[in-house]
Amino acid sequence: MCGIIGIYGNQEAARIAALGMFAEQHRGQESCGLAVSDGKVIHLHKSMGLVKEVFTDEVLKTLPGYIAVGHVRYPTKGSATKFNTQPHLVETLFGPSYALASNGDLVNYNQIRARLEAENVYFNSDNDGELLVKYLAWQIIAKNKDVVEAIRCLMKDIKGAYSCVFCTRRELFMFRDPLSIRPMIWGKNNNGDVVVASESCVLDILDVNGRSEVPAAGIIEVNADGVKIIENNPAQYRQQNHHSYCVFEHIYFSRPDSYHFGENVFEVREDIGRKLAEQDKGLEADCVVPVPDSANFMAVGYAATSGLPLSLGLIRNHYIGRTFIKPEQTIRDESVRQKFNVLPNFFKGKKVVLVDDSIVRGTTIRKIVRMIKLAGAKEIHLRIGCPPICFSCYYGIDTPHREELAANRYSLEEMKERIGVNSLKYLDMKSLRECLTEPDEYCYACFDGNYPLEKE
Repeated sequence: MCGIIGIYGNQEAARIAALGMFAEQHRGQESCGLAVSDGKVIHLHKSMGLVKEVFTDEVLKTLPGYIAVGHVRYPTKGSATKFNTQPHLVETLFGPSYALASNGDLVNYNQIRARLEAENVYFNSDNDGELLVKYLAWQIIAKNKDVVEAIRCLMKDIKGAYSCVFCTRRELFMFRDPLSIRPMIWGKNNNGDVVVASESCVLDILDVNGRSEVPAAGIIEVNADGVKIIENNPAQYRQQNHHSYCVFEHIYFSRPDSYHFGENVFEVREDIGRKLAEQDKGLEADCVVPVPDSANFMAVGYAATSGLPLSLGLIRNHYIGRTFIKPEQTIRDESVRQKFNVLPNFFKGKKVVLVDDSIVRGTTIRKIVRMIKLAGAKEIHLRIGCPPICFSCYYGIDTPHREELAANRYSLEEMKERIGVNSLKYLDMKSLRECLTEPDEYCYACFDGNYPLEKE
């Protein structure tokens, strides 16, 4: 999962973009980058590390301009190296320069790359973002297309999830895949500056009032003449007649103060908690404890419905990143030990309902349960805010191999024993759908294997 941002119209675009990227740091902690244009040159700076580490005041001073394209990354396509860090910049022999940042993964990456390489287009990385920007540059230069035409060709040829910000030296473009798999929202602040980002919490922080989602297959062009919204009919690029919003954005990835896909994220999570409690009538327990932070509002909903007290018995170190999106298992293991701790004397003798958002590999929850047991809990009843994750995601979530998924390796009873809890229940699919305003507009492929786009 990644986060993107685009800024147009402010002479301190780099500083504003860095603030927005910091608000999206939860979407990727391995690397980050900024491409900034002053109308003549696109300046690029990117590196491994967190936003606050990479974009110091000294660095931001070297990035003058009024257009910015930014990115925070965790690796899905391409390993965690600087070469795969976004944005990607293309500088041509004839003068034009282009930069692009993308959130999502492509399902026909290999086929499109082979096609471009046959046209003497060269690559420096294995990253989807580089393929997207070089495809556009190839269409613009070799095929003599304007940018909008090039983006339309991209939508016909390239399949997968992509929410993209793209800039020339004087223009900013934003566009989104025909299925709208990943969130993308834009608006203007009171000064008329245009801001686009992966999540609405960024727009809140940057004082953007009016905002709307970039439409499916939509293209928005921003330049000195203003904003032009180019509505494409998504039906010409997709087989189904609905969106495929990623439901995992609501369950885990997005900040609870964000709004997208027509939903407040925190409200969906509260509803999930209520549904979990409704499945648990008659369970005797002393308290409800969330695994912070994604499950916090799920636990709020569970407590409100069950009548059990909500207790923050687990403390999270917020200077440790999200363990699910750490790229290597050994790093995940170390992060769990550093990330969570129990309140002293809190769990002793208690029957605990422990609420977590999901089980992917099972790394984090096993260690947390062990901590709670050592702290003296009498019983632990684990409740998971989604169905079992049984299938890999090809659209931007780091579950590339089905054999890595705990639900495929163990039965429910085996999982309960392995984790070490007294009972284990998942939210069922019917209940999850009831938490959403438009349930038919979502992708549930990680649960049911019904992929809107097959990997080629």
